[in-house]
Amino acid sequence: MTVSTPMLITFGVYILGMVLIGFLAWRATKNFDDYILGGRSLGALVTALSAGASDMSGWLLMGLPGAIFISGISESWIAIGLTLGAWLNWRIVAGRLRVHTEHQNNALTLPDFFTHRFEDRSKLLRVISALIILVFFTIYCASGVVAGARLFESTFGMSYQSALWVGAAATIIYTFIGGFLAISWTDTVQASLMIFALILTPVMVIIAVGGIGDSLQVIAAKNAENLDMFKNLSVIAIISLLGWGLGYFGQPHILTRFMAADSHRAIRSARRIGMSWMILCLLGAVAVGFFGIAYFQNNPQQAGGVNQNGERVFIELARLLFNPWIAGILLSAILAAVMSTLSCQLLVCSSALTEDLYKPFLRVNASQRELVWVGRLMVLLVAVIAILLAANPENRVLGLVSYAWAGFGAAFGPVVIFSLIWRRMTRNGALAGMVTGAVTVVIWKQFAWLGLYEIIPGFLFASLAIVLVSLSGNKPTPAATQRFDAARKEYHAG
Repeated sequence: MTVSTPMLITFGVYILGMVLIGFLAWRATKNFDDYILGGRSLGALVTALSAGASDMSGWLLMGLPGAIFISGISESWIAIGLTLGAWLNWRIVAGRLRVHTEHQNNALTLPDFFTHRFEDRSKLLRVISALIILVFFTIYCASGVVAGARLFESTFGMSYQSALWVGAAATIIYTFIGGFLAISWTDTVQASLMIFALILTPVMVIIAVGGIGDSLQVIAAKNAENLDMFKNLSVIAIISLLGWGLGYFGQPHILTRFMAADSHRAIRSARRIGMSWMILCLLGAVAVGFFGIAYFQNNPQQAGGVNQNGERVFIELARLLFNPWIAGILLSAILAAVMSTLSCQLLVCSSALTEDLYKPFLRVNASQRELVWVGRLMVLLVAVIAILLAANPENRVLGLVSYAWAGFGAAFGPVVIFSLIWRRMTRNGALAGMVTGAVTVVIWKQFAWLGLYEIIPGFLFASLAIVLVSLSGNKPTPAATQRFDAARKEYHAG
């Protein structure tokens, strides 16, 4: 495949820009707090766009359009579930988590928050939550590496194995150098690029086919069931797709954005910006896959790439419908989605290894400079493992994401919610909920009982475990309830 010079230049400029932002963030990084959480200095716009960009990943421009292209509009139930879940996460968790983490010894990570919230002197909560983060995030990182590899493979004609390393390199560089500030600033740029691509591309596809009416006729002529929201879907299947929304409450890479806001008062504005961005992006991603059906039905001679892998539908449409300069910008949006999510996942893994394992167990008195450099080395370690996991070219982005998403949603989601709204919750309740959620997801995934997405039973069983174990044990100490009440008072006061 011949690679156009404009496309190479566009990609090169974009990647260099992200690395430059990494260097600027490096200059602003004074200590480990800055490297992991940006000094809790993010305004509403950066909080909103970085939360959105870190959430959506390559799934938004590859996994979701691919699912719609292959199966029709019925796959959009996932987008509906995600929208509801994200809104509830902003409403219930975001502001409360920002306040509570500050009252709990200025916790920088979720394991750190759990440890102080429940006065866990055994450090068992810290270790188990850090291990859950490492296991599921390494899988999640692998999904980002796969998406990046698909992009470079399709765009530049590279072998899959070469594309793995090239696609991950830029993300690793700016995360390694700049940490949280680099990720948050680049996320703002990347979120803007993603929404531009997802609004422009479906509009051009519709025009190319002849309008919405003609597009719908072509889609219906190919298979009328592509227009059916309930195509081959049982009640359980719809519940499973909507259940994706439950995952938001437990995603560490999204929750850290809430923790990093400059105050809980910024969350309200951030929620409006973030939800508007998310809805427009999801509608655009659904439209790309849906109207892509009509385009390739009318142009079967150009459908070789999507017939081989439906997740390439956005890539193929961008290459076919735009001149190389614009196509390069649009395809950079996929790289933006991949880089924004992969970078924050690498950093969360790094913080789990450094703040929650290395510092408390190996180097209690480690200097800030030492912690920053250990954090950087951990970024490299996790990245290499993720690349090795992604080495199988048969990997599908959506499949990898769904497993990791369920793991976090079930293991952490109920624990996070109850820890912020229920003062009676105990350490043992948190531990029971975390373990029950994670184990349920792993077991349910293996047996696929009832065809139900594993996050739903995991979330329910974890919630039951939290309530039952908390009520059956000793009450929290007066100091713990005092901190909880102080945080709740501050949240409701402002």
